[in-house]
Amino acid sequence: MTAPTTHVDHELVEAATHVARTRCRGDNHTVAAAARARDGRIVTAVNAYHFTGGPCAELVLIGAAAAQGAYELETIVAVGDRDRGVLPPCGRCRQVLLDYFPGIEVVVGTGDRMRAVPVHDLLPETYVWADHQLDGG
Repeated sequence: MTAPTTHVDHELVEAATHVARTRCRGDNHTVAAAARARDGRIVTAVNAYHFTGGPCAELVLIGAAAAQGAYELETIVAVGDRDRGVLPPCGRCRQVLLDYFPGIEVVVGTGDRMRAVPVHDLLPETYVWADHQLDGG
């Protein structure tokens, strides 16, 4: 495992916390995410819960970032509504984050245990989708 990063992007955590407090309403939107793009922009999103399944805030954020032309995300965090704090990504989000952004760091933990870790550390012995695709040539 890679050692945890010592720097936590607190502005990113604050952005996700603000969205969770001001935009998450009811059962359909309960988690907010924020990510920093390589160019410094912060992109935010909320989950879209539905009983048939629905995208987590991290997955909605990937689409929102692409729609804004932010294709290189460096750090991401998810925060629960009702002051639940930082939430770790689910397994599906971990896999998608690894496949889209293999170098991304994910903020996890709370309080003085909050840290940014490489997504690889959240998914050890991972399946890397790109490694198992046939060459197009």
